[in-house]
Amino acid sequence: MKEVNIDVLKNVANSLMFDMSEDEYRLLEGEFNTIIKQMELIHNIKGVNEISPMTFPYEVTTSTLREDEPSDVISTEDALKNAKDVIENQIRIPRVLK
Repeated sequence: MKEVNIDVLKNVANSLMFDMSEDEYRLLEGEFNTIIKQMELIHNIKGVNEISPMTFPYEVTTSTLREDEPSDVISTEDALKNAKDVIENQIRIPRVLK
């Protein structure tokens, strides 16, 4: 597994345009190392690879979500009129992934 150190965290934060203090980097580095140790412990449990992952801890028997029905639809021009950079009816934003 890739080592997570302050240099790696600074590189990722820079790529995502985050600004963090040195204390926050040290805290985050400690949290990542704790998570990595926990993952290694779980990986060493006999038979853990034969168990299917749990996606939700409780069985859901009913759905309380409503149907998505459009209302008060605005035109494309109205939706894009305040955007700074529009190309082919899409808003262009700064790249955040490499």
